Amino acid sequence: MIWRIVLTAAAAALSLQMGKAWSADADALYRTHCAACHGADRLGGTGPALLPGNLERLRKPAALSTIADGRIATQMPGFKDKLNEEEIKSLVDLVYTPLPTMPTWGMAEMRASRIEHRAAASLGDKPVFKADPMNLFVVVELGDHHATILDGDKLEPITRFPTRYALHGGPKFSPEGRYVYFASRDGWIAKYDIWNLALVAEIRAGINTRNLAVSSDGRFVMVANYLPHTLVALDAKDLQPIRIIDVKDDKGKSSRVSAVYDAAPRKSFVAALKDIPEVWELTYDDKAEPVYNGMVHDYKMGEGVAVKGPFPVRRIVLEDYLDDFFFDARYDHLIGSSREGKGQVVNLNIRRKITDIELPGMPHLGSGISWELDGRPVMASPNLKDGLVTVIDMKTWKTVKQVKTLGPGFFMRSHENTPYAWVDVFNGTKDRDVIQILDKKTLEVVAQLRPSPGKVAAHTEFSRDGKYALVSIWENEGELVVYDAQTLKEVKRLPMRKPSGKYNVFNKITRSAGTSH
Repeated sequence: MIWRIVLTAAAAALSLQMGKAWSADADALYRTHCAACHGADRLGGTGPALLPGNLERLRKPAALSTIADGRIATQMPGFKDKLNEEEIKSLVDLVYTPLPTMPTWGMAEMRASRIEHRAAASLGDKPVFKADPMNLFVVVELGDHHATILDGDKLEPITRFPTRYALHGGPKFSPEGRYVYFASRDGWIAKYDIWNLALVAEIRAGINTRNLAVSSDGRFVMVANYLPHTLVALDAKDLQPIRIIDVKDDKGKSSRVSAVYDAAPRKSFVAALKDIPEVWELTYDDKAEPVYNGMVHDYKMGEGVAVKGPFPVRRIVLEDYLDDFFFDARYDHLIGSSREGKGQVVNLNIRRKITDIELPGMPHLGSGISWELDGRPVMASPNLKDGLVTVIDMKTWKTVKQVKTLGPGFFMRSHENTPYAWVDVFNGTKDRDVIQILDKKTLEVVAQLRPSPGKVAAHTEFSRDGKYALVSIWENEGELVVYDAQTLKEVKRLPMRKPSGKYNVFNKITRSAGTSH
């Protein structure tokens, strides 16, 4: 593709510039071991950008360990068997060296990148297939960068199409389920019309992107970027850029954006920030009251100046960073964790932390689920570091139980119509081919499935009615294994190229308690 050629040429030119500041050995080591994931220009690819501003929370001793031993809950491998101490140190010195000039990615660059594949007038207003449009799955296949639209009743593919390289953050759907939006690590946002099985438009909204969210009214797409340090608002209709929001605290310190999600009942986007201890809420409600930063005695008397819109930022200042979070059912509370294993509950209405919670290890709240246990709401989260699932009472915010598992996992899924929660061992050193079945009433592991012995099993997702549970065999020559969610008996296998996530239209647009949002 033309854009790949342009980016490769630009990366090569910038690499030559940076070589003046680097030792020849470090430059060669980086090109050999790092560039494939982090980009020849250090601006990121499947891995994050390696720039001093992105590494503020990673001290140099920790960076040495990361290169030597790898990084938990990421695709970063260890290199201590390939590189000696001096070589690792030279790489650390390199990535903490600023670029001669920082690249920009503003409105002009975005508009120039935008591609319109299909005009809206050329698209029909009814599905071109006979399957239930509410019981479709979008399956992301990382092995060869494709996505499959899967019929959730017949369990057969409807179509398969190429995607951008290294999709990340999970696709998001429009409110009626017709459109799906993808984000790639290198900033490309794509809109795909499921009903017409057609790619509509694409735009590059950043250089290194974390994820995107779609507003509950279907009007807007909000993109969270690692580089530049921005949130980008797009028109969901045609992916035209609306606004670039620089992410900085009131002292001017900028931050990467860890994630952004739609808080549908609030008609707002909520963003977690990587480098400053704040949560941002950005309303898209046309009737929302003005947003003021700081104390205002009486805004009706003109004593305060409202934050400019669209998407005015309401800041919630915290005591600790918040890398990952989970909403309660009403979206009044945000349950957050940091990479240091601390937990906190933030009330979005009064805009402050109300309590700490016990979250040992490294919980993966972005993959958390919730249900009713003995008449009270609970949430549960897998753990990226320890072999346990934490169950929290969402009334008292106390720990109900720490459920021991075979090892650290990544994904936890359930459905309103099943008594079970399904947990993988994705981050384990062994038993990565096991899916554990947790009884949601007894909080005990009641079964273990080993779909393909010796091959990684991960990311369960349910059909619209909860009848089927689909598990990914996370290998290049992988497959989806379909189970009867009640009997736990295998139903079918579908060959796939490293299927990562699969996302059911109905479960996503109805915000099922058993899946991530």
